[in-house]
Amino acid sequence: MKKVAISIGDLNGIGIQLALENHKAVSRLVEPIYCIDSTMLTQVATKLNLIIPNDFQTVENIAPHFIIEPGQVSKESGAYAYASFVKAVELAKAKEVDAVTTLPIHKKAWELTGVQYKGHTDALRDFFDAEAIMMLGCPKMYVALYTEHIPLKEVAGSINETDLTRFLLDFYYTAKPTSTVAVLGLNPHAGDDGVLGDEETIIQKAINRANVSIDPTYRRGEGTPTYSDPLVPDVAFTPNVRKHYTHYIAMYHDQGLAPLKALYFDEGINVSLNLPILRTSVDHGTAFDIAYSGKEVNGLSYLNAVKYIVGSG
Repeated sequence: MKKVAISIGDLNGIGIQLALENHKAVSRLVEPIYCIDSTMLTQVATKLNLIIPNDFQTVENIAPHFIIEPGQVSKESGAYAYASFVKAVELAKAKEVDAVTTLPIHKKAWELTGVQYKGHTDALRDFFDAEAIMMLGCPKMYVALYTEHIPLKEVAGSINETDLTRFLLDFYYTAKPTSTVAVLGLNPHAGDDGVLGDEETIIQKAINRANVSIDPTYRRGEGTPTYSDPLVPDVAFTPNVRKHYTHYIAMYHDQGLAPLKALYFDEGINVSLNLPILRTSVDHGTAFDIAYSGKEVNGLSYLNAVKYIVGSG
């Protein structure tokens, strides 16, 4: 059974409730090690009126203790969430665990405590000096993002043949798709042959280079392409098109995640590819509006994040 370090997320949110309520189910899949100390765990369990399981493995000396403020953005909760994440990564680096699963953080809380990263993926790129790829979804549909948390006005200028080719190759060798991957164009109607923008010309060149690099026979018109030509974004997720693909490449965040979340919000996960460690995460936020309220929290995304690790080989 694989060991997985669970980064506990922002303790003012729902992450710790997910960990406690789903511990029995998770323990059937992996051996979880929770990056929270016993003192903080006791505090949150008391507030949630939940019993701490006897086999709930914790890690001491994570970060300074603080008073939980349900649903509040705080410097203290941000510092603890970041320290929990760092500890989980350290355990993976030291080969003490096989993978890391992260529960949701609040980006503003990280900022308040002086953390320079916008999220887990940004931090992982720096920790490993590697071009981590953010892929989200579920077995029915995965979407990888070429650009992530940048202003929309900067997306077009970020698309260049060299970087996109590298991205496509890195994605192929780490995600290991078994059928053609759909690549979205940037502009409406995929540019209409340059009438509405010429970025698709760059995207097509990168696709051609990646396809030939992966399968040199494709240059002769043989075999099946690894990547599709740029698809018209507003029809790429319709049923008649979607039935042909399980993996998509989106040029920017909302282009790929809006349809993904409309279709599979409750079950989607976040996977960091192209790293020396495997990291999965829930694909939702801290849900401050319901934290510690007694309301039910859907654990499907969390369980799927752990299941991805089990099935990763």
